[in-house]
Amino acid sequence: MTKNTPDQFPMRINKYLAQKGIASRREADELIEAGKVLVNGQKSLVGQKVSETDTVEILGQTKEKKYLAYYKGRGIITHSPSETETDIAMRLLKDYGISDVSPIGRLDKDSEGLLILSNDGRITGPLLDPESKHDKEYEVLVDKPLNGTILKQLEAGVSIEGYKTKPAKATLSPKNKLKFNLTLVEGKKHQIRRMLAALGYQVQSLKRVRIINIELGSLKPNQFRKITGPELQTFLQKLSINN
Repeated sequence: MTKNTPDQFPMRINKYLAQKGIASRREADELIEAGKVLVNGQKSLVGQKVSETDTVEILGQTKEKKYLAYYKGRGIITHSPSETETDIAMRLLKDYGISDVSPIGRLDKDSEGLLILSNDGRITGPLLDPESKHDKEYEVLVDKPLNGTILKQLEAGVSIEGYKTKPAKATLSPKNKLKFNLTLVEGKKHQIRRMLAALGYQVQSLKRVRIINIELGSLKPNQFRKITGPELQTFLQKLSINN
């Protein structure tokens, strides 16, 4: 049983449950329709509004929200495998017995690195919204040496098939002129490969190492770690989600 705290009251009950991190708005409506949400001891109605003095009670358990940082290996696809392919869901179930989280977004088959896995439907829209401008950082290896001019072109935006990419940040590796880090705030299909191809380069390897504040760190392919504590709080705050 929880007591509301003042915040834009009165508010719809599904919004209240979403802000508390109990359920997404759609999940909240399903709980209400199932008669599992009480307001002041009475069954709630879909669309009902609650005030700061109301007491909201959830009958039974709601699912635990899970957030994982996962390293997708090269050659593994994110979703919808063919008969001869392996996707992340298959690897998780086979190797760890995990079946209650899904990848948020994707990486193409030939790329590797960080994916966020979760069962929290609230984060999907804010994380994938093309207008959100959330940082995604990649380590890129190309087929010939880079120079400052190329990096500046990448940062300013590259025209790919009539679309100019948004401003980015590019940093050359101090040890290898074939390698650099590129931070984007958008995610067009095969965008980095297409940007570099437009400038006369071919990508040899591509690894995502960061999404907003979540870093790949020391994870190896098919390894994961839980996202918790201050790291999770910062991540949700960046997505404008109250937990």
